[in-house]
Amino acid sequence: MTQTDSFDDLRDLYQEVILDHGRRPRHAQRLDAFDSTAKGDNPMCGDRVQVWVKYDADTIGRVGFEARGCAISVASADLMAETVQGRSQTDARALFAAFREMARTGICPTCNAAVADALERLAPLSGVHEYPSRVKCATLPWHALIAALDGTKEASSE
Repeated sequence: MTQTDSFDDLRDLYQEVILDHGRRPRHAQRLDAFDSTAKGDNPMCGDRVQVWVKYDADTIGRVGFEARGCAISVASADLMAETVQGRSQTDARALFAAFREMARTGICPTCNAAVADALERLAPLSGVHEYPSRVKCATLPWHALIAALDGTKEASSE
């Protein structure tokens, strides 16, 4: 197996993860009880997301979402919900900063041990850096999450 074959296999695996989470999101639900919520809208491509957050003491206990949009946006919302549950708000913000860098560049030079494991779970979305118009699709749910954590009701994909 050549290095090119290995890269192609990884790309295929990543694409399958995105399609799976895009078609069958595990956290796509409005939470009955929640502490904060925010909506995100990307009018350029039509992606829309609403995120609900339920805290558990000092951590994010549960995250649910409803999303209408492309597979990348839905998969990103689902992987985000999965990844931030059980983390502090500070850790969730650090993870968003690292994820945003990875989505823009394909790598994460600012990643540290605190986010490295979680970022590995988000790695299938790293390929969006090759398609700049898709970066906003991948980061929109995260912007909505941060807006919910901040107590604002709406977020943009900027």
